[in-house]
Amino acid sequence: MISFSKIAYQTEDAVARIVLNRPERRNALDQEMLTELRDALRISAADATVRVVVLAGAGKDFCSGMDLRTFAGEVSGDLAKFQAEAQNMAGLMLDMRRHPRPIVAAVHGRALGGGCGIATAADVVLAADSAQFGYPEINIGFVPAIVMAILRRLVSEKRAFELIATGETISARTALEYGMVNRLYAPETLERDVHEFVANLASKSTSALAMSKELFYRTDAMQFEAAIMAGAEVNASARTTEDFQRGIEKFIKKT
Repeated sequence: MISFSKIAYQTEDAVARIVLNRPERRNALDQEMLTELRDALRISAADATVRVVVLAGAGKDFCSGMDLRTFAGEVSGDLAKFQAEAQNMAGLMLDMRRHPRPIVAAVHGRALGGGCGIATAADVVLAADSAQFGYPEINIGFVPAIVMAILRRLVSEKRAFELIATGETISARTALEYGMVNRLYAPETLERDVHEFVANLASKSTSALAMSKELFYRTDAMQFEAAIMAGAEVNASARTTEDFQRGIEKFIKKT
């Protein structure tokens, strides 16, 4: 067990579990929590025994977004300070995208604002069917600026603009229909169902998962031909891995 102040971190059975741990504040994000999240991601990325990372929230909610108390009285404050703090959140989004292992968000309760951004920045989102998602920043004259890049990649342009312009909170079922969530489970079985999904994911080839994730996101901005050629490079590299050789031997023995 590694000790943090505002998150909890532990590894078991090849799974690193990172829990947002401010239930008294609905796991609202402040700079310390963001920094601890980034530290935990770095630790899990460097741990060769970790095959999957799970993000969850303590208490009744996954994450209510940024802790608005930290913004009080800052309207005419130091722009350089604001930029540095925004870069911390942006860095977290990039850390998740660049992490070599699959990241699974287990969402219950509310995932709002930056909390919705963190959830949907995960590679897989598993949610209780009672969960809620949304970007309410517009209601306080703010902008979901950093997480917008992820939302635009998940849902249609019209849906994305509607969500950020209205600040509407949507149900987990609607989020599933929009493409923000992978699977829904009953609240009472969420923990068990997430465990089963993650255990299955952790049983897959570590090298193949890492290479798949890296290629999947690297081709985001590529033209079609460049993406095909990048895939050819990874195809060739994947054939040199021990996991692939073992997989081929196992397949041949079975047939």
